[in-house]
Amino acid sequence: MSARRTGWWRWAPLAPATVLLLLFLAGPIGYCVWIAFTDTQLTGSSGSEFVGLDNFRRAFSDDDFRNAVWLTLVFTFVSAVVGQNTLGLVLAGLMRAASRPVRTLTGALVITAWVLPEIVAAFLLYTFFRREGTLNALLDWLRLPSQNWLFTLPILAVSFANVWRGTAFSMLIYSAALAEIPRDITEAAEVDGASGPRRLWHITLPMIRRSIGTNLMLNTLSTLSVFGLIWAMTRGGPGNRSQTLPVFMYDQAFLKSLIGYGTAVALLLLLVGALFSLVYLRLMQAEP
Repeated sequence: MSARRTGWWRWAPLAPATVLLLLFLAGPIGYCVWIAFTDTQLTGSSGSEFVGLDNFRRAFSDDDFRNAVWLTLVFTFVSAVVGQNTLGLVLAGLMRAASRPVRTLTGALVITAWVLPEIVAAFLLYTFFRREGTLNALLDWLRLPSQNWLFTLPILAVSFANVWRGTAFSMLIYSAALAEIPRDITEAAEVDGASGPRRLWHITLPMIRRSIGTNLMLNTLSTLSVFGLIWAMTRGGPGNRSQTLPVFMYDQAFLKSLIGYGTAVALLLLLVGALFSLVYLRLMQAEP
């Protein structure tokens, strides 16, 4: 049997999976790309026409779209880059030094928030932040001023909710990374007089650099696509003050029936995620 025929036979077992990927993944993606260049609507029109880049031009000239981009960046930076990443690292470090019962209890509490369905977590945080909710009841008990957090600070409220729900993933990533650091290295640094912050900066963080990059990339991509949490808590309101790109996309495509425009926004969101991924991959490949 020739080398070429042998090569074809080696690919034969992958043929069914390749067909399924083309049919159920590449096909819908290609169709969505096509829709983004048309004026397709859910109602009011029996057909669609190719409009080229009009949907993308409309997006960049739309004040609501620019507001959604800004809020998406704020939401992602506050809840993923800073919130989940930092809190996950802190919890992992504290759990490493804690006793087994404390580690078990803390891990159970944090992971419970992670495994809850998104809609359940959203309603729990809604009852926590609403005007008659738990947070204001606690502030009233402490004789501190309360307010309607979902009205005055909606983007920060949903950011906190995303931190509460997603920190467990970062904690697990960093717990595994910290477990790989030899204790004799940190003990030697401690004997040499290095303080805790110096050991963290010069030993711990450089040794888990790739885990940090991986965690940041995964958290960022998952946060960019958060929809149910925000929709259940604020529906993008009041007004559009918590309307991130996924919520804006849903509003345009399904509430206003502008499927073509909404799909174009979805492609722009995909591009934002790809840019973040390239940045993180470049940082992980760079030498410390």
